Amino acid sequence: MSYLVTGLGNVGAEYAGTRHNIGFTVLDAWASLHKTTFSTLRYGSLAQIRYAGKEIWLLKPSTYVNLSGKAVRYWMQEEKIPLENSIVVLDDVALPFGKLRMRARGSDGGHNGLKHITFALGTDDYARLRIGVGDDFPRGHQADYVLSQWNDQEKKELPFICNDAVEALGLFIRQGVERAMNQVNTAGSDI
Repeated sequence: MSYLVTGLGNVGAEYAGTRHNIGFTVLDAWASLHKTTFSTLRYGSLAQIRYAGKEIWLLKPSTYVNLSGKAVRYWMQEEKIPLENSIVVLDDVALPFGKLRMRARGSDGGHNGLKHITFALGTDDYARLRIGVGDDFPRGHQADYVLSQWNDQEKKELPFICNDAVEALGLFIRQGVERAMNQVNTAGSDI
């Protein structure tokens, strides 16, 4: 059984290490744990790992966040991955920094990446793991904020947040979205 874990972010050196790229950062951390690397393929960079006896595809779309649906739809079809075995990892300004929130389905919450994935798949019935990046920005400056670099304190905490996110994704794969949601959404900082 195969799974697709898509981390949202923007390609290019100017976006590396930004809040909007937390999805890429989490997938890089998971690939590193498995000592695997990403290959540049159609619509993104892909790495394959085995986890809990399952084949996991880690996808970092090269379509930029706002057109992520193209990559998700293509790789779900290419690898014949059912909707219930797909999860998207993304930044969320509505959550405090480092807070994780898993959902089985739902609205895009104003996130253009989710908006495009929902459009491309024709449904919002797919799992997502939102990672809080905080909301320390003046009104009207959300885009500048999510495209900015982490501050020094956030950089220190980032490895622990990525570890928690990888744990949450593992729960999703081992137990399914409903049981994983119960653990992730009720956890303090530890899963």
